[in-house]
Amino acid sequence: MINRAWLGSCLQYKWQKTLGNYIAVAGSDSSVKIFDRHGQRKNELNLPGRCVGMDWDKDGDILAVISDKSSSVYLWDANVNKTSQIDSGMRDQMSFILWSKAGPLLAVGTNKGNLLIYNQQTSRKIPVLGKHTKRITCGCWSSQNLLALGSEDCSVTISNQEGDTVRQTSVRSDPADVQFSVMKTDERSSPGESTVSVAVGKKTLFLFNLNDPDNPIELAFQQRYGHIISYRWYGDGYILIGFSQGYFVVISTHIREIGQELFQAHNHKDSLTSVAISSALNKAASCGDNSIKIHDLSELKEMDAIVNLEDETQGLDQLSWTDDGQLLAVSTQRGALHVFLTRLPILGHSCGTRLAYLTSLLEVTVSNRVEGEAPVAVAVEVEPNFIAVGPYHVAVGMNNRAWFYALGDSGVCVCVFTEFVSVFCVSDYSYTWLFPDGDRKEHIVSHALTNDFLFYGTDSGVIVCILVEDWQMLNEYRHPVGIKKVFPDPNGTRLAFIDDKSDGFLLSPVNDSHVEIPSFSPTITGVLWETWPSDKGVFVSFDDDKVYTYAMHKNTIYGPRVVFVGSTKLPFSHKPLLLYNGELTCQTQSGKTSSVALSTHTFLTHTHSPGAHTYTPEELGKQLTQALMLKRFPEAWELCKVLGGPAGWAEMGRSCLIHMEVELAVRVFRMSGNVGMVMSLQGIKGIEDRRSLLAGHLAMFLNDYNLAQDLYLESSCPNTALENKSLFSWVTWYFQPKQEVSYTLKPLQDRWVPPLWGG
Repeated sequence: MINRAWLGSCLQYKWQKTLGNYIAVAGSDSSVKIFDRHGQRKNELNLPGRCVGMDWDKDGDILAVISDKSSSVYLWDANVNKTSQIDSGMRDQMSFILWSKAGPLLAVGTNKGNLLIYNQQTSRKIPVLGKHTKRITCGCWSSQNLLALGSEDCSVTISNQEGDTVRQTSVRSDPADVQFSVMKTDERSSPGESTVSVAVGKKTLFLFNLNDPDNPIELAFQQRYGHIISYRWYGDGYILIGFSQGYFVVISTHIREIGQELFQAHNHKDSLTSVAISSALNKAASCGDNSIKIHDLSELKEMDAIVNLEDETQGLDQLSWTDDGQLLAVSTQRGALHVFLTRLPILGHSCGTRLAYLTSLLEVTVSNRVEGEAPVAVAVEVEPNFIAVGPYHVAVGMNNRAWFYALGDSGVCVCVFTEFVSVFCVSDYSYTWLFPDGDRKEHIVSHALTNDFLFYGTDSGVIVCILVEDWQMLNEYRHPVGIKKVFPDPNGTRLAFIDDKSDGFLLSPVNDSHVEIPSFSPTITGVLWETWPSDKGVFVSFDDDKVYTYAMHKNTIYGPRVVFVGSTKLPFSHKPLLLYNGELTCQTQSGKTSSVALSTHTFLTHTHSPGAHTYTPEELGKQLTQALMLKRFPEAWELCKVLGGPAGWAEMGRSCLIHMEVELAVRVFRMSGNVGMVMSLQGIKGIEDRRSLLAGHLAMFLNDYNLAQDLYLESSCPNTALENKSLFSWVTWYFQPKQEVSYTLKPLQDRWVPPLWGG
């Protein structure tokens, strides 16, 4: 942004603390202009003279401003957009202003070294005359409400919140950029910020330990670096320092490392004018010449980004990040202010294979890469805090309001409010229903909408299924504890949910049957279902670091069960939005999407890209296991052919028996040459009682005789258990290696018993 009144002069500016919704800017004219984060002017404070200082209180509610031609302090309230004044009572020109970072205290210093401490909450003023003998130029509050001040009288004072001096020290030259922090020591004798740092004469860095005031440390640097421009503390006692000749240096305050440079880079050819650190992003930035360079604090040697401002031929001036790291502002020598978006809120949603995600503060992009649709950018009215998408509409919302944008001509179900309501739109008509009804005292904590059903979970542990067609309740399931989140599959036939104990379960709304999800991490924040049509029972759960793959096995000899397939490491700050055929589409802080291949689907790289990589037998065996756990039998078949040996076919055959895939099992055992098993399977193919009788036979083939007996007893032919009792005994004896047998087995008569093995 550029204002004519600013041209030709350097700017002062301050981001609103905590929220970062506003930025206050002052130039050479007698005003302070306040802009919102989108560059729209919110208000303007007209002063009797030039602005000499301003600061936001710790919560970002009040902006305090002082002028060179007034003894009043001007206060702008961001909540009500109103300006007020307080009389400082000082008769000399004010030179310094700073809010406490721990309370409602405002410190004001003057040209003659006087101090005022003002309590915004009680309106109490504490004037302190003669705190310094000359102009107060800089200062800093500690988190314990100690106030350090630097003055042109070459001294630094530390005062309590009543204005009493508790420490004082002299320095060799004019102090600047006073800061509180904690030195990196082996043993910290007291909690809190106990070290005051000061740039002295722009040449040395003075470290004054309040617990050891008689032994200050003064650090000097190489002359070729130039003079100190600015510095910032970060991490565990590290200091990043920017020098006028373009150098960017990191030192440690650990007593054994004092005087050693941990990192040094010549970031800017001619000059450096400012450095800034974002603890939220863990990044550092420097500006100089006409460029900004950004480093990751965990790997300073790597340049994270470079921003060139070709038009700023006069050079750049000051850098400043918002507290959340989303916006980075840089002022220039000619009086312009540039604001860059460095991190976006990660907001996104999917409907089928369609995605909607935030790509700018006021822009949502809708895409469907699977269907080959071109991305569509939608300009939105507000900076949203939630997003929803359907086949033809996208909705954005903030707090309790939502805006809908049509992407097509037909109607759509769109999920809107996470606590109270879902909106269902058809053609030109809208209907709204409120759940739960007035008679129920529970609170909805999570809900989700499919094409046919609305599901919601409550704090009392109830999960309700509503049919969208007529908005009638179809089913109600009661869980012992409260529900956190619900995640139905695209068809609404299965629903994963997380309860208040952070345990995960899979629910069938048809009959209320449910199973606990194994290896479910308490840090899980979300669940995604596979959208590839052939993998309807596959889903993933995820937290900030990992993705966990599961498969729902509906029809097995053991009954319905969920199996844990494996985990995949998630890149930093990636939020999964869509799962399609083993590939995750994630949203990043840059407003883009990134693909992550699940490590549980490595078998796809072999079957889909032959010749791309040569795998060892061990790797192929692992891929076969993955494919079988995910019931990807076509891929498993191909892997068995590549492996060639009987072990692979045996593993696949066992999996087919567990999943009661009799026809496929016949083909598999025929490939392995197991004639006996083929004959056994062909003998039971016509059995209609799959759940018990067929499962019992298959359990017997798998040598799980206890399970087989239980299944036989539950079946339509319970006598089968008695008929096979002697067979179980004979099979057990057969597998006893070389034992003496003291009894005689009676021959099995009057019935045919399927052979259990070939040979």
